[in-house]
Amino acid sequence: MAKQAPATRPGARGSRSGRPIMALLDLLGRRWTLRIIWELRETALTSRALRAACDEASPTIVQTRLTELREAGFVELTDDGYGLTALGRELFQTFTPLNRFAERWSRQHAG
Repeated sequence: MAKQAPATRPGARGSRSGRPIMALLDLLGRRWTLRIIWELRETALTSRALRAACDEASPTIVQTRLTELREAGFVELTDDGYGLTALGRELFQTFTPLNRFAERWSRQHAG
């Protein structure tokens, strides 16, 4: 009897493993996702303000990404607009060391 591949968890496009890290990397690798998280790092923004902060990204793609991030528990809609949840702020904090590394790397490879 042939061995069946494990079921894929929602959001783990292209992954048969369904492992949480694969689902997270898939979500974060989608166009504009990291930028949206970055722009929401300090304060909530309305949809219009978020689009402006994201270089006038398509309203459709911004809304799609916001929906995905809300479903994943990283973003919530507040009275002030879209903001990071506690989980979203924790996710952002995990990028801090990577951002420092990227800055050092960029300086070393500039020119």
